[in-house]
Amino acid sequence: MGFSRKDYEFLSEIGLGSSNLGCFVNGSWKGSGPTISTVNPANNQKIAEVIEGSIQDYEEGMQACSEAAKIWMQVPAPKRGDIVRQIGDALRSKLLQLGRLVSLEMGKILPEGIGEVQEIIDMCDFSVGLSRQLNGSVIPSERPNHMMLEMWNPLGIVGVITAFNFPCAVLGWNACIALVCGNCVVWKGAPTTPLITIAMTKLVAGVLEKNNLPSAIFTSFCGGAEIGEAIAKDRRIHLVSFTGSSKVGLKVQQTVNERFGKCLLELSGNNAIIVMDDADIPLAVRSVLFAAVGTAGQRCTTCRRLLVHENIYQAVVDQLLDVYKQVKIGDPLEKGTLLGPLHTPTSKKNFEKGIEIIKSQGGKILTGGGIIESEGNFVQPTIVEISPNADVVKEELFAPVLYVMKFKTLKEAIEINNSVPQGLSSSIFTRKPEYIFKWIGPQGSDTGIVNVNIPTNGAEIGGAFGGEKATGGGREAGSDSWKQYMRRSTCTINYGNELPLAQGINFG
Repeated sequence: MGFSRKDYEFLSEIGLGSSNLGCFVNGSWKGSGPTISTVNPANNQKIAEVIEGSIQDYEEGMQACSEAAKIWMQVPAPKRGDIVRQIGDALRSKLLQLGRLVSLEMGKILPEGIGEVQEIIDMCDFSVGLSRQLNGSVIPSERPNHMMLEMWNPLGIVGVITAFNFPCAVLGWNACIALVCGNCVVWKGAPTTPLITIAMTKLVAGVLEKNNLPSAIFTSFCGGAEIGEAIAKDRRIHLVSFTGSSKVGLKVQQTVNERFGKCLLELSGNNAIIVMDDADIPLAVRSVLFAAVGTAGQRCTTCRRLLVHENIYQAVVDQLLDVYKQVKIGDPLEKGTLLGPLHTPTSKKNFEKGIEIIKSQGGKILTGGGIIESEGNFVQPTIVEISPNADVVKEELFAPVLYVMKFKTLKEAIEINNSVPQGLSSSIFTRKPEYIFKWIGPQGSDTGIVNVNIPTNGAEIGGAFGGEKATGGGREAGSDSWKQYMRRSTCTINYGNELPLAQGINFG
């Protein structure tokens, strides 16, 4: 049976059909769980069916993965890097098709969909270089004829649980580094984006097969909470990377901690942009538009709070209202669209509930605030004037809703920025060095990503990505994030004939 719509036929070019098995286990595709339909959020019509995994499928996959880990960790790191290079090449060959699938199934506009896949390709390139730089330290010993050094070894198996808003990029942040570090990967994709999980896995599996490597080095599951809970509880999985809400992330962390596993959390954001009175206003307005409207406000780095100096407040708000009027809302696959749908009908209902709460807490709607009547999950991009002390401002409404508020001093703006439970990203617009260095210093922003004159979103892969407080404290992608995916040993070697003890201890 073919696809229900002709414009879905490109999916066959990346190994998808109208019905798909949702688990890649020990080199075979299977699924003994429920059958679900994945839908296009622009019209809520079915794209294809997927048979999800069961706990039995999971256990079979984990047994094979555990055996594959014994082989993969012994492959030299630069050779592992070459496998990741080939994965990057496979992604390059299907960049447009995969990007189109991300746009179709998740709902983000096509340039963002293609950009998401490009991000994984960039991570592959980064990780290839990293595979020759997993360096330890040589440490001077206080004892004669002794040498101290650090060894970095693979953990074994890394579990990756990803969310719908970046259904494949977050896999790339984790899997590319985990693989070059010598770990096998077990991936549970988002339940509402299973086609992306399957298509990505097929490309990775093809590379492993071509190189005569165990297919269970990369194991993936489409499924719901049952599979996620199994990953969190599984002692065979040494590190669990989870992306999602702070509420669910806390439960994952508690479960993993109970077995003394390692946890890497990328959770909620409630990000602010501060515009000082010396800022380049047009630059700030363009940045806010992308940060607040991009991905329909469903990025964890979306700008949700705009803090504007009272001297330029009205000028900034007026320019922002003008550009909001020009935002084209519609099919994310159509050229020129800037705002696609929210991901699910539930997201649309949450937007409506959120607007009612905002109004009840004194919020004034400056533009937007309503849903768009259609088959899809479209809502209006919204700007709200509200007090920074309103309870709703402390929460993350995963939609294109921007809170604007005034401030008088940088100190006040920083206090507002830091007043929320989350701590992912933030940015300031200013040209004054004293403001910039205050902002990035110890009494400045308390977020993990602290920007100047750029949006809160759109991070490059070369830096460590992650946040503080209720964002979870995890760091993924660049910098020295790789250290989380390895086991560090401090080794002291005595190459002499005597046994001097540290701290000058004389024992008998």
